[in-house]
Amino acid sequence: MKQKIYNILKGKFLVDEDASKNWTFIIFLTALALIMIASSHSVDRKVQYLAKITKERKRLREEHISTSSDLMKLKLQSAIVKKLENQNLYESKNPPVKIILKTIKK
Repeated sequence: MKQKIYNILKGKFLVDEDASKNWTFIIFLTALALIMIASSHSVDRKVQYLAKITKERKRLREEHISTSSDLMKLKLQSAIVKKLENQNLYESKNPPVKIILKTIKK
């Protein structure tokens, strides 16, 4: 048992007659490890991109709500009256009068 452990630690399995099987397996494991590392980096990039997009979406939503609120305030009658006072236009004190036309028959 000790001899097998010493042979593994010394690396004799890499130079034996059957070493070609061992080398192909080691190369296969190395390729799998590289693929796993590349996949991990790809997932990390996607997670960072999603976090960035989520942050941007939240910012744009807040901006939309703020703009909508400002628009609602500008649409109020009192806000319109204040803006028109600068142009010397004032709100009418008298209600509108309905004009009725009678048709004349010939």
